[in-house]
Amino acid sequence: MAETPGDGIPPADEPATFSVEVRYTANFEANLQSIEAFWTENDFVQGYDRLLDELLGTVVTNLERHPRMGRSFMSRKPESIEAQKLHEKLQAKMAAHDQPADVRECVTTDYLVLYAILEAAADKPSVIYLASIKNHKQLSFDFERLWAPFQSS
Repeated sequence: MAETPGDGIPPADEPATFSVEVRYTANFEANLQSIEAFWTENDFVQGYDRLLDELLGTVVTNLERHPRMGRSFMSRKPESIEAQKLHEKLQAKMAAHDQPADVRECVTTDYLVLYAILEAAADKPSVIYLASIKNHKQLSFDFERLWAPFQSS
């Protein structure tokens, strides 16, 4: 099996033959709570159930087998000054860690999942941190809150 130079994680098209641990961050948990609230407010709790089924049944399983299946987040060129500054800040944070990390994004049916792969130490599994999740349509449905500051009283 061909490995990417300098890391122990095979390319996306090759199955993993090592241990990968998938964890979620506090931010990811907060995102899930927000998505659950969104579906509950819109009287469609099945939307949240479908998300959990897809996350546990497909996304996590696939990430365990193919950690690099998502596209590289850091290779995307930011299109605004604000995004460029955040991109540079994230690069600096990643460079400051002792463990090399790779930030990637996985597109699912209705969601975008941002995750980081931390390479394994010699005697430990690689770790994937689910960092953020966003419903593609969530912001589109919340026009009242988004546009309220621009409406005249």
